[in-house]
Amino acid sequence: MRLITQIKTDSKNIHWAKDIFGGIVIALVSIPISMGYAQIAGLPPVYGLYGSLLPILLYGFLTTSRQFVVGVDAMPAVIVGSLLAQMEIAAESEEALLMVPVITLFVALWFLVLYFLRAGRIVKYISVPVMGGFISGVGLTIILMQVPKLFGGTPGTGEVIPLLSNILNQLPQLHPLSLALGLGTILIILFCKKIWPKIPMTVILLLLGAFLQFFLHLDQYGVKTLSPATAGLPQPLLPGFIFTADRRLHFALLDLAGFTSFLPDLLMQSLGIAAVVMAQTLLASGNYAKKYQDPFDNNAELLAYSVMNFASAFTGTCPINGSVSRSGIADSQGVRSQIMSVSASITMILILLFCTPLLKYLPVPILTGIVITALMGILETKMAHKLWKISRNEWLVFLIAFFGVLFFGTLYGVIIGVILSFGEIAIRSVTPPTAFEGRIPGHGNFYSLKRNTAARPIKNTVIYRFSGNLFFANIDLFCDEIESAIKEDTHQIVVDARGIGNIDVTAAERLVQFYQSLRERGILFYLTEHDGSLNDQLRTLGGGLLIEEGAIRRTITLALRDAGLEKPYELEDTENNASLLHTATIRLSDAGTGVEAEERLSEFEWVFGKDAEEKMELLACTMADELAGAGSDYDKLEAQFLDEDGIRTSWGLLGRFDEDEFWALLEIRLQELISEGRITADMAARIERHIERRRAFGQKKLQELNPHALRLLNKHEKVLRNYIKRKHPKEYEKYMELRQKTSSDNV
Repeated sequence: MRLITQIKTDSKNIHWAKDIFGGIVIALVSIPISMGYAQIAGLPPVYGLYGSLLPILLYGFLTTSRQFVVGVDAMPAVIVGSLLAQMEIAAESEEALLMVPVITLFVALWFLVLYFLRAGRIVKYISVPVMGGFISGVGLTIILMQVPKLFGGTPGTGEVIPLLSNILNQLPQLHPLSLALGLGTILIILFCKKIWPKIPMTVILLLLGAFLQFFLHLDQYGVKTLSPATAGLPQPLLPGFIFTADRRLHFALLDLAGFTSFLPDLLMQSLGIAAVVMAQTLLASGNYAKKYQDPFDNNAELLAYSVMNFASAFTGTCPINGSVSRSGIADSQGVRSQIMSVSASITMILILLFCTPLLKYLPVPILTGIVITALMGILETKMAHKLWKISRNEWLVFLIAFFGVLFFGTLYGVIIGVILSFGEIAIRSVTPPTAFEGRIPGHGNFYSLKRNTAARPIKNTVIYRFSGNLFFANIDLFCDEIESAIKEDTHQIVVDARGIGNIDVTAAERLVQFYQSLRERGILFYLTEHDGSLNDQLRTLGGGLLIEEGAIRRTITLALRDAGLEKPYELEDTENNASLLHTATIRLSDAGTGVEAEERLSEFEWVFGKDAEEKMELLACTMADELAGAGSDYDKLEAQFLDEDGIRTSWGLLGRFDEDEFWALLEIRLQELISEGRITADMAARIERHIERRRAFGQKKLQELNPHALRLLNKHEKVLRNYIKRKHPKEYEKYMELRQKTSSDNV
């Protein structure tokens, strides 16, 4: 049993007290929720409590989720209720008591089929934005269902428009005292969650509501309370069968008018329920598993869903679903194992045996407020805000999934989510990252021209990186981008294909055609850096010509040698920096020896892109603030500045060019600290001497290892100085005065 495994795993980190207490809270909160949804499904309210007993217990032993809660819930209940209406079966009638367990039995059987088909893996293809939008849509839908109960109304069903209409239609009958109790519950829980998060306000408010009803008789003032339920545990039954007067088993389904003709619809509707439960429960429980980095098995969950619905069918209740609201409450209580489910089941047994008369003391608005606050906790507002800031496309995907659930329901929301997720995959595959590459003077390897402004194209050469599989939908992009880069003096094209793992027949044929077209124009074409399996695919798919004619090379360097280019490569001039040397003296970096072979030069620009300047200034300000608070502990400062490895910031070790920029920005910040009165001029001078010694140390090291890189560094320093002069003119003047004074002092 997985629950036993969880207990053994957690034996050194015991949180069972929270789990047991959380189970008690879940059982208490499940009372109004389950009873209400049982009525929506066409059953007497007490059947909601039956569904919160054996199914939850079995799920707790079989699930791979540590804190997810299941029970009688909104979506399956609504579908079952509408299904009974289509069959013209009255709610809470004998026919309903006969039919609902049969529907649940079909759902359980469908889950068994889905388990053997390993359908749980479908959810792996649903992205985080889709999952967040889906969960938020479900959460808001259930909130809108519950809102009328805050002011004394009845819950709604359906999607957002019917739910809003239901709320507006009941507003004229708003009960002020009920609204005060409901909103007060929400505000108190939200306030205490921020101030005293460990206090179990849900239980306190439940007990407070019961006391208010007992002593003040709130129902006499129009506040709704729960109806008392029949005491006792559920009796086992065989779905579709009844016992006759002589205690013989009779298949009573055939007695229902039109049952045989309705059977195909029943099969499809029960499959729809299984799909809704699978999607909603797998997505929500998987979300918790990711949140806490717990192991989670989608397919094993389907077996758990099947077993819990078999248990529900054989106790006469409706299909069981994952409860997003109760899971939110469990999470807020710090639940970390399915001991919670065992505790909840035992609590429900005690409630059914001894406490059913007390249910009439629980005010519905207070219970509804508890449920709504739990649902508010699962709305992924932070995710939506984050996606808005970092990726508008994924934010749009989040919204589509969210509104898909709101306007079309959970089932169609699932379909929309899956389509969106596969659409994302398709879009990323069709438009993978691409770049044109060149060399950084004085340094080996090949770098993106767009990402590294110090990189220069090799003369007469196009080096193109394509970071995705080649197939029918993106081969035109591949060819068009290369074509757009060809100039009159282009002699060779080299493709950095390390990101290409697969190619289809359409792309292979088009690649051969493109290769032949280039050769006719006198342009050489090479495919390099890829895994050897791509060559096997080319042979199989008709691209063997590329291999036979030498267009396939192991590395970019070998391709350039075949084209007649030897190191050092002649680089192109650019308008922005024509003063840089055209020829890169590749010495240590090509030989693979020495410290400067791994020197990153201007790594910051590569890492942070357009935000590099802002990030570098932030690091310099942080370091300056640390220095201002260091007092007179100069020895540590000196040791830090003269570390042979280089300067380490909170980001990490800086490269030579980045270090040079860092020193300049730090010196500017020191002038600001002097004007703010946070450091003295003497201390700034002392730090400046350390900086100058570090500069000299770094330049000496570069002179020994790569003189050309030192020349580039000196050119870079002039450009940097002009940039600082424009951006910080006042501080620049003081900074130059301090540097000159420090230099003369050192002399």
